Amino acid sequence: MILIGENIHIISKDVSVAIRERNARFLQDLAVKQTEAGVHYLDLNIGPARKNPEEMVPWLVKAIEEVTDLPLSIDTLNPVAMEAGLAAITKSRALINSASGRTDSKQEMMPLAVKYNAELVLSVFTDKGCPPDADSRIESIMETAAYANELGIPNEDLWIDPVLLPISADQAQVGFDLEFMKMLEDAVPGAKSTIGLSNVSNGTPDHLRGILNRTMMVMLGRYNMYSVIADAFDKELIAINNGERPDIIDIVYKVMDEEEIDLSSLSQEMVHYVKTAEVLLDRMLYSDGWLDH
Repeated sequence: MILIGENIHIISKDVSVAIRERNARFLQDLAVKQTEAGVHYLDLNIGPARKNPEEMVPWLVKAIEEVTDLPLSIDTLNPVAMEAGLAAITKSRALINSASGRTDSKQEMMPLAVKYNAELVLSVFTDKGCPPDADSRIESIMETAAYANELGIPNEDLWIDPVLLPISADQAQVGFDLEFMKMLEDAVPGAKSTIGLSNVSNGTPDHLRGILNRTMMVMLGRYNMYSVIADAFDKELIAINNGERPDIIDIVYKVMDEEEIDLSSLSQEMVHYVKTAEVLLDRMLYSDGWLDH
């Protein structure tokens, strides 16, 4: 699976301060560490970037390109900031993160993919918000992908995002994403897929976020998820993705298949993955203490 490092993110106070103060060294260090961790893309999440994006975003892109050859994903809903970033990228083909079926996105963001020959993350959002279930998300993305095709963007340049919502807010949403992935290839043939993996654990205690993210990645991978936007510094997540932990993949698949599992025969680590998979599949009620039940 393609890993997009999420750690240059404006929501981080340190990143926000470094961008505001034009502290290139701090951001370059983050970029180098993510590259060394083994991710395949770097996501530059600059948020709304309302203050002087025409200067700030090219500065950021240049700083990151000085220390890594990884392709960059520009992550903002501000089309002015997006274009400034796309115009500054010189080393690789850019990834726009993201567009959607919203009217403003169709009019302002999608044309940038054509202008700059960029690939495009396309989420299921519409003017009405996030569709409530798998079928409506598939219907939405088919319409939006068809619009992108009319602009000249082929399915092969689309990275479809079914949108992952926090498990703490709505357990059923996880199942909708898995169902969506089962249908995606037939709905938008040839398209790639991606998702903001860490969204699933938003709002949960810090010590529980990693296992939620890793288990969710394994589940999505079973249905051919092409990429995830994830924490580059989660060493176990990297190891799983590199095929170094087949035991974790195997146990999560067994839970998905509803195989009978003797918990007494497992290590505590494997028991935790079983319980986490049960929570994500809405078979066990979510609470912050699910690993203790």
